[in-house]
Amino acid sequence: MLMKAVQISAPGSGFELVAREIPKPGENDVLIMVEACGICHGDAIVKEGHFPGIQYPRIPGHEVIGIVSETGAHAGNWKKGQRVGVGWYGGYCLECTACLSGNFEECENTLTTGISTDGGYAEYMTAHSEALVAIPEELDSVEGAPLICAGRTTFGALRGSIARAGDLVAIQGLGGLGHIAVQFANRMGFKTVAVSRGKDKEALAYRLGAHIFIDSTACDTAAELKKMGGARVILGTAPSGKSISGIFGGLARGGQLIIVAVPRDTIQIHPGMLFGGGTLGGSVGGSIEEALNFSVLTKVTPMVEVFPLEKAAEAYEKMMSSKVLFRSVLKMSS
Repeated sequence: MLMKAVQISAPGSGFELVAREIPKPGENDVLIMVEACGICHGDAIVKEGHFPGIQYPRIPGHEVIGIVSETGAHAGNWKKGQRVGVGWYGGYCLECTACLSGNFEECENTLTTGISTDGGYAEYMTAHSEALVAIPEELDSVEGAPLICAGRTTFGALRGSIARAGDLVAIQGLGGLGHIAVQFANRMGFKTVAVSRGKDKEALAYRLGAHIFIDSTACDTAAELKKMGGARVILGTAPSGKSISGIFGGLARGGQLIIVAVPRDTIQIHPGMLFGGGTLGGSVGGSIEEALNFSVLTKVTPMVEVFPLEKAAEAYEKMMSSKVLFRSVLKMSS
């Protein structure tokens, strides 16, 4: 049987809608009937060939929610009809020295969904059983898809930070990652500051849970944060090295600036600024299960624009140009 899929045939090429055979799951895999797949900046890795060794054609997509359609002989306890999610982590290679020794967390060739394996820009996909997460019944598949990656990343960074309830936490950027991060920061009990260019998103920032809004075009953001005592944590969700460089000085003594979106330009920080004990680091980790459960419990909901699979190219371009409010999601007709 055939399915519809959108693939990239070569680095830098466009999205190609094709008919492909529905894949067969291996003995450790499941076949998933995809319900929704979020579009993420990470998909540009496949689109532009930014990672060595990608085998083309490749189907992108690593924010996937769907229904188990078929299971391999050794796919664990996953059952047909169960709703599951698949994120960036695609499983172990099961072939390297670490895997053969049973040290799966040290896998030398960790698989990445939509990069080393075909992803969710398709009506069906296969996934390793160990890469799956169960989806809470209360979570809508379309709204939940961005939580698989964007939600996991922002939740994991905030939860793993040094901030504690009552601390001042600033969210730099109010886009696809930032609008979710503001909700998480509020629900975690942080005094939440939303930082964005211009005032067009001010009302939205307050609706999402921000206690304070800063228009970075109208003032020195770092100085404003310092007036408040400094931020215990700043979460960098906008991929702008210039913006991140400018806000670093707004940290409280010993604070953290955590980047969750890779900037397109260089970050420049004077070494003297580090003597206040502030640190700069990145984070892409976190538990999908914990992010999903927390989102359901506290009603954190991504704002999404829905597209059919056939309009994957349009959805991707709107995401890359920041013209979507705030996450593009492909919804399968099947």
